[in-house]
Amino acid sequence: MARIFLRLFFAFAFFCAPLASAVKQTLPPRAAQRAIHFPHSGGEASPQVLLGIDVLERMGFEPLKGKRVGLLTNPAGVNRFGTSTIDVLRRAQGVNLTALFGPEHGIYGDEKAEVPVLDKIDRRTGLPVFSLYGKHRKPTAQMLNKIDVLVVDLQDVGARSYTYTSCMLLAMSACFEAGKEVVILDRPNPLGGLKVDGPMLDMEFKSYVGMFPAPYVHGLTIGEIAAMAKGSEGWLAIPEKVRKSGRLCIIKMSGWRRDMLWGDTGLKWVATSPAIPTSAAAFGYSMTGLGAQIGDFQHGYGSNYPFRFLTYKGKSAREICQRLKACSIRGLDFKVAKNNLGQEGVYVYITDFELLRPTELSFYMMKLACEFSRQNPFARASESNALLYNKHVGSKQWWFEISRKGANANVGAFMAKWAAEAKNFQEKSRNFWLYK
Repeated sequence: MARIFLRLFFAFAFFCAPLASAVKQTLPPRAAQRAIHFPHSGGEASPQVLLGIDVLERMGFEPLKGKRVGLLTNPAGVNRFGTSTIDVLRRAQGVNLTALFGPEHGIYGDEKAEVPVLDKIDRRTGLPVFSLYGKHRKPTAQMLNKIDVLVVDLQDVGARSYTYTSCMLLAMSACFEAGKEVVILDRPNPLGGLKVDGPMLDMEFKSYVGMFPAPYVHGLTIGEIAAMAKGSEGWLAIPEKVRKSGRLCIIKMSGWRRDMLWGDTGLKWVATSPAIPTSAAAFGYSMTGLGAQIGDFQHGYGSNYPFRFLTYKGKSAREICQRLKACSIRGLDFKVAKNNLGQEGVYVYITDFELLRPTELSFYMMKLACEFSRQNPFARASESNALLYNKHVGSKQWWFEISRKGANANVGAFMAKWAAEAKNFQEKSRNFWLYK
């Protein structure tokens, strides 16, 4: 009887891609008119969401027993009580954790952005740590020889350019090629599962900061991205036969719904990277990250309000605030404020998340950067800076628009175009939704 119950629980608790069924989108009335005020970090309520690692623990870690386990994670890979997934698996009876794998910033999140990380022996656990942001971005056969299954526990921020999704997809590809199983411990999308926004990625710009054909704000959990990659042609750079035969299991969350923003989960935010110390920064990343790629806008990185605090060299905070308000961006408001460095700038408030198109602010920042500058900064960008910009933004058509027209670029027309493309993407992605 116990064995039958256990099998039924497994069937309910985790999803083996690509068997997800379509789910009809709903937007509960309680989610309407939601405002996210400054500084908003979330996690005040008691956790009502069981993360993938929590569900795995309730399953008695059965999917991992009798196997050599590798774990791809970082400091945000924790259970709902804040205990590191590394420690949870090390202490789990019957689990043989044999290797750790680290994304950008390393397994402890203390490595600088864009700086290669070396392989090492972890002094705390004595386990080998293989860096996937150093000499290799994709696990090698030698690395994978030490494991039978790779467990992935990474917290995404809901934007395409965040490198952890790329790290996961490359790891999946390597495991499928090597005949190794992949287990994804799912985690919430802090922006919820209903918001899809921004330009699609032109695949000629495919890179480590944009590896899958999706709008900039994709509206998926990291588990759903994995499911879509497993079930869609062209997402993984491996032969189709290998993709289709790859073994992928996704340990679903319990209690998470698509309308939930991070603050609704009751979970405490753990810095996903040095630049994203709070959930407020995670929201800001999708709103201002692209807008400071080229030009003199700064978005607060290095201050206590990263990605939420705008400054522009030579312009007063009051003038910036007035110009941003004149853009009439729905769902946002702007206030002159000071950060912990004593700088005066403009803090970005979310007044209505349901109305908000997160990336819209970035494109108006680009337009204003052209207006504020004597010369179009996009037209005079170096070839390398232009390529890096396009890898993040992903749209060749927009590059032609902003680099040629500058302050006369038609942001509204592009936002309307991208909204239609985002709707089409969301319809396709429904086949891989794991949550209502």
